[in-house]
Amino acid sequence: MVQQGGAAAVAAQDVRGLSSAEAARRLASGLGNDVPIRASRSLGQIVRANVFTRINAMVAVLFAVIAVIGPLQDGLFALVIVFNTLIGVIQELRAKRTLDALAIVNAAHPRVVRDNEVTEVSTQGVVLDDVLEFGQGEQAVVDGVVLSSAGLEVDESLLTGEADPVVKQPGDPILSGSFVVAGSGRFRATKVGRDAYAARLAEEAGRFGLVNSELRAGVNRILTFITWLLLPVGALLIYSQLYLGSQVTSDAAVTDGFINGPVPDALRGMVAALVSMVPEGLVLLISIAFAVGVVRLGRRQCLVQELPAIEGLARVDVVCTDKTGTLTENGMRLSRIHQLGDTHDFPVGEVLAALAAVDPRPNLSMLAIAEAYPQAPDWEPTSIAAFSSGRRWSGASFATPEGGRNWVLGAADVLAAPGSAVADQAEEIGATGLRVLLLAAAPERVSADAAPTVITPVALVVLEQRIRDDAAATLRYFADQDVEVKVVSGDNAVSVGAVAAELELPGAHDPVDARKLPTEAAAFADRVEEGTVFGRVSPEQKRSMVRGLRERGHTVAMTGDGVNDVLALKDSDIGVAMGSGSQAARSVAQLVLLDNRFATLPYVVAEGRRVIGNIERVANLFLTKTVYSMTMASVVGVLAVAYPFLPRHATLINAVTFGIPSFFLALAPNNERARPGFVKRTLRLAVPAGLISGFAAITTYLMVLEGARTPDLTDRTAVVVTLCATTLWVLLLVAKPYVWWKVVLVGAMAGLLLTALLTPAGRTFFALDVSDPAKLTTALVVAGVAATLITVVRIVDDWFFARDTAS
Repeated sequence: MVQQGGAAAVAAQDVRGLSSAEAARRLASGLGNDVPIRASRSLGQIVRANVFTRINAMVAVLFAVIAVIGPLQDGLFALVIVFNTLIGVIQELRAKRTLDALAIVNAAHPRVVRDNEVTEVSTQGVVLDDVLEFGQGEQAVVDGVVLSSAGLEVDESLLTGEADPVVKQPGDPILSGSFVVAGSGRFRATKVGRDAYAARLAEEAGRFGLVNSELRAGVNRILTFITWLLLPVGALLIYSQLYLGSQVTSDAAVTDGFINGPVPDALRGMVAALVSMVPEGLVLLISIAFAVGVVRLGRRQCLVQELPAIEGLARVDVVCTDKTGTLTENGMRLSRIHQLGDTHDFPVGEVLAALAAVDPRPNLSMLAIAEAYPQAPDWEPTSIAAFSSGRRWSGASFATPEGGRNWVLGAADVLAAPGSAVADQAEEIGATGLRVLLLAAAPERVSADAAPTVITPVALVVLEQRIRDDAAATLRYFADQDVEVKVVSGDNAVSVGAVAAELELPGAHDPVDARKLPTEAAAFADRVEEGTVFGRVSPEQKRSMVRGLRERGHTVAMTGDGVNDVLALKDSDIGVAMGSGSQAARSVAQLVLLDNRFATLPYVVAEGRRVIGNIERVANLFLTKTVYSMTMASVVGVLAVAYPFLPRHATLINAVTFGIPSFFLALAPNNERARPGFVKRTLRLAVPAGLISGFAAITTYLMVLEGARTPDLTDRTAVVVTLCATTLWVLLLVAKPYVWWKVVLVGAMAGLLLTALLTPAGRTFFALDVSDPAKLTTALVVAGVAATLITVVRIVDDWFFARDTAS
């Protein structure tokens, strides 16, 4: 049981932290941070979830009836329980292994002070009273109290909803889940494991599941509706079949190991009808499609932290992306120093080296400066203002041999007066795609509260980044797929526009300075929707942009890697973080690109579209089966005639027309962007196709039955032919657009059906008889008329859909 450390224990320890032996004793005593990396399901949970399902229970009850009366051929449908369980378990275990392996790579590695040295440990390796060190972009993994602070500013928005950074001084509390936006510091762990403030929230948020999925919710609504329909239709069928059986006076007899007679025959008809009504493979194939999607993305080093993200990707129509780390390489290089006016006597190199040396958590720009000027002078810092994305500048005051000096370094258009010669010169250089920083001297001591009001510009520091080789191809892909890309950056708008223009992004020649955007919400959203490239965007503005686009009906994916992206990542439909980005960004994103390549995103979007598009196709097939089965059962129940199929006939029809083809279609390529309204679109084809198929089968049945109460094998075979021919046609319509393998697939299914009809072994096993050409001709004619009607319905539906889309 994890306990809170007492005040005496905390006071007894200093900022140097624990020893390795003390940490080991605490860990052995259960005082560790025992929060799992992921809350993925165990093997037992996976097996139980795949075995004990509502559909498996229905099928098992129906199989029990056949097990009593026989023959076993009529119980083949029960194999779906075995296949559902095995395939579901295997695919989810594959997904679990992939996710858990990637999660370990992506896991936070907090830095603790042990034996007077700073060392990285796993999240679970932190113990009570540990001293942790963290800086910009890092997230607190446990609760604690601040011991030391160097300009430490913490964002607690993920916990409190308040986006303003909170300055932390020694003695202030630190909550797990908060992250550093500026400066650095050390804090002592006072609550660890499940006692920590955000532990339960983080555990729930990281669970691998199907929560908040429009697709899953739609399928559940459909299944609920089907379940309620099964009750009256099944009751009517049971009554009619048993009533029919009671009217026949012949006795039952045991033959070849199974029971013959009117009542057993009625029960077989009832089982055949109810088995066909159950969409037994739909839920399975949805799970398979999602699990295979997770595995495929994992092979591209993409960690799916929330499963519904795959579904959301299929609906994305706007991608908001930063410039640095996505369109350009992560690293930066100092290009040149441009000294200003009569300031050549200032020691620019020494100043830059000193600023880089005292920065507690240098960003990419400061790292490039430190690389160019590694030898820092021996100046004593008296005050430090750490860089933050909100301020866009940093600075420090030094005690030097010449006296006190105060320096600031930051965005030229933030520090320099608007319209000044320095600001104009910086913008002119930035228009070429370079990053420009202004180094300036200040007369007053540097403070993080506000930028100096009076400065002396000393030099322009010009940094360059290389554009990623694959950035242009990635942008072209999104353009081809009707996905709009908006570049949202904290850099100078002209500089960002220059990079975007080089990549031929539409609208890049008209970059927008976010500081000039309207403050009124509607006007702000209008301008964001119109624009393509935005510079000088604050973290709060990024979030407002994402919210505005979503309110306009867009599905927005946000990519980012820094603390300035966290708010927007959290509020987007799909947050995508770079693996090398800040821990805070990775923790709130639904997807993490561990290879840090923006070019991976097209594969991610394509995978989402494949999964959702194929699930719609599969749902069309299974619901068509359910509708025609209910139609046939209702008509047969009203007419009080024997059900035309035996259970083995239903197994044959389901296998060749829906079961086997749907497995291949669920895993096929599919680049069509998914749209809202899954249930409506699915039912638009499935209901009319199912009704027509069901009435076609009944029409053939009544025509060949010729007034009899019970059918012979030639009658049953004619109905099988009608239904198979009609539903194979539905399969052809659903499988569009056609490629060679789909034609082969439908041909192979027709071949399997012909094998069962034309071979002696097939006819014997499935109880078929093709000896009456007249009945077969009737079956094919009726099937032809039904296929024509289904095609007309589909053409009309496509026309109405195209008209609705255009309007």
